[in-house]
Amino acid sequence: MIRVRFAPSPTGFLHIGGARTALFNWIYARNQSGHFVLRIEDTDRERSKKEFLDEILKSMTWLGLKWDELYLQSERFAIYKEYAEKLVMEDKAYRDGEAVILKIPQKTIKLFDLIRGEIEFDSATIKDQVLMKSDGSPTYSFACVVDDALMEISHVIRGEDHISNTPKQILIYEALGFKIPKFAHLPLILDTEGGRMSKRTGATAVTEYRKMGFLPGAIVNYLMLLGWSPGEQEVVKLEDAVKKFSIKKVNKTAAAFSMDKLEWINEQHIKRMDSSHLTDMVIPLLKGQGYISDNFDRKRIENIVRLFQPRMTVLPDLLDWAGFVFLDQPHMDPEAKEKYLSVDKSREFSLLGERLAKLEPFDVKSTEEAFRGLVSELGIAASDLVHPVRVALTGKAIGPGLFETMILLGQEKTVQRLKQSFN
Repeated sequence: MIRVRFAPSPTGFLHIGGARTALFNWIYARNQSGHFVLRIEDTDRERSKKEFLDEILKSMTWLGLKWDELYLQSERFAIYKEYAEKLVMEDKAYRDGEAVILKIPQKTIKLFDLIRGEIEFDSATIKDQVLMKSDGSPTYSFACVVDDALMEISHVIRGEDHISNTPKQILIYEALGFKIPKFAHLPLILDTEGGRMSKRTGATAVTEYRKMGFLPGAIVNYLMLLGWSPGEQEVVKLEDAVKKFSIKKVNKTAAAFSMDKLEWINEQHIKRMDSSHLTDMVIPLLKGQGYISDNFDRKRIENIVRLFQPRMTVLPDLLDWAGFVFLDQPHMDPEAKEKYLSVDKSREFSLLGERLAKLEPFDVKSTEEAFRGLVSELGIAASDLVHPVRVALTGKAIGPGLFETMILLGQEKTVQRLKQSFN
């Protein structure tokens, strides 16, 4: 059976690079009907924190990357000690103080990487390797090899920054008599200028992207594009990508992270999402902003979401676009006010308000008929009144259809804002 693992260290939050590694392992396991093992490498007792572990587990769950097995290296110290003692007994390792150190044989180490092909290393460039530190804790490579072997990991899929660790680990496999797994080293993720990613260029914790209003499906969708293509269609659901995935088709060259591309992918996912599901996701934001309480009109909120869904890039965009619906007075955009409300249109607004106040029912059809009837009588172009009215009602120069906006706002608020605009 195919068995892969993702092995984060709880010394920090789960960042985009780590999430991409987790995704490629998970998607390969699912494609091959295999197992995805999550192994927490918490051997650094001082730097490992429970808050980081909790965040990693929470982020993995949010992304939809559910693991089949979970291990903590901190619970396996006795196992590492046992195998280190075995190597000492076989004269393949020696003690230096309390540390256990592996003797490195002189040889050529050959590796066939599933992504990069054949790679050769000369062990003459590798010094004897510490396996167990003097404090009784294992080194990264030793714990990694022992665990991968005992957990029967068949494929080690990780970032190319680990290539330098691979020959050392192969020598440990050989010394212990363990079967060597297949390796696949993923390309690095760089910023758009070809440099190392920083917080400014996207190297941010998954939690932060969640707070910014990105959807888990969009994050996963974009991460899979950083090194692999699902085909001509870039916007793809995780379950569909599983069927197409091939580790051998992962690119060798570094992938460039683009916030603009991530936002576009997120926008596409929002547009295609069921409006009821999207409503579930924005309700906490609306409550947090104080726009709705526990006793809210679900149907009305769904109507608001449906109207602004095509204009949303991230979830908080709804607060900006639809804020005018919930406020007593809209936040007025200074430029829009200067452009469309600097000329006195109190007469036109008053006449329109009078007509709208009498409508029964107050719906898209009746409001449009009232509006178009007025501009026809006044002998003006509809555009001469559409933009000023929209700014008066919403505070913005752009938005969805004017008459749909009026219905969302309601008859009373619509008439009131028209009356107050030039007072």
